[in-house]
Amino acid sequence: MADLWEDLDSLVKSPSSFSAKPGERGTIKPKSNFDAEDDAVKLRKAIEGLGTDEKTLIDILTHRSNAQRQLICEAYQAATGRTLLEDLEGDTDGEFKNILVALITPPATYDCHEIMRAIKGVGANCDVLIEIFASRSTEQIAALNEVYLKETEKKLIFDLKREVSGDFAKGLLLLAEGLRDGGTDVDEEKAREDAQILYNAGEKKWGTDESKFIEILCQRNIFQLRQTLVEYKTIGGNTLQESIKKEMSGDLRELLVAIVKCVKSVPIYFAERLRGSMKGAGTDEWTLNRIMVSRSEIDLLDIRAEYKKLYEHSLHSAIESDCGGDYRKTLLKICGGDDES
Repeated sequence: MADLWEDLDSLVKSPSSFSAKPGERGTIKPKSNFDAEDDAVKLRKAIEGLGTDEKTLIDILTHRSNAQRQLICEAYQAATGRTLLEDLEGDTDGEFKNILVALITPPATYDCHEIMRAIKGVGANCDVLIEIFASRSTEQIAALNEVYLKETEKKLIFDLKREVSGDFAKGLLLLAEGLRDGGTDVDEEKAREDAQILYNAGEKKWGTDESKFIEILCQRNIFQLRQTLVEYKTIGGNTLQESIKKEMSGDLRELLVAIVKCVKSVPIYFAERLRGSMKGAGTDEWTLNRIMVSRSEIDLLDIRAEYKKLYEHSLHSAIESDCGGDYRKTLLKICGGDDES
């Protein structure tokens, strides 16, 4: 596990999920010869008939892109006068309902609702906040902010400020404001300079200047940060990830480690998160659903490959042994294949 994270040799030139175009490395692709009205009719029959035809629901909703699913939702409402969301919520239940609802939700809206859920009630779910803000591109965060403002008539940043505090809040709020450079340019001299600043602020001094880590890791572009990680190892001997783990604690450490992991490899980061959601007693369906749905058109093929490398069995087999019923069938369709052979 550690070796995977510490291999920086090919890092700078390897592709990044942050710049992946939807559909390139996803398991769900747009359906050719797509007909939204026809799909809406089939879904209506599946829901309105005697008993629910779960197979039709699963087959249609897991074999259309999210953009196509939005067109189906429009066609369904035009034909029935009801929303597909209302009918799915009324006709299905449990995690099967949750995964179907996630599938028909636009990506930015889904992220927004996950954030709203994470900050609802007493105490924020910092794991969810960290996962979303560390792994999303600048464009995705901008879209999430737009939906949040539209749905709540408040800025996300103001609501987050009430939920988080300290240095963790400073880092999270920088990410949530979308202040990371979204470019791809790499300045090697600047990377060396940043690496030295980080080394001086952490390992080289007594006590840690967290502000330097926050400023650099939450604002530089992903490719620039990759070069900085390489330079840091040259200067300090340790990887930046090792240094953060040694120098910091609590939610700030978790946030900065997640950022570094995502800079290196978003698929490995999510493979680990998926493993965590299914490991031990009970399943964290909230995390499992979020990752499977939100990455299904971006990089789920790569997440599957990394999962197999890390754990020596496939993501498909893990889902198969951990989940049940129509919920399991839906997840397996999203997963898209078994990598055991």
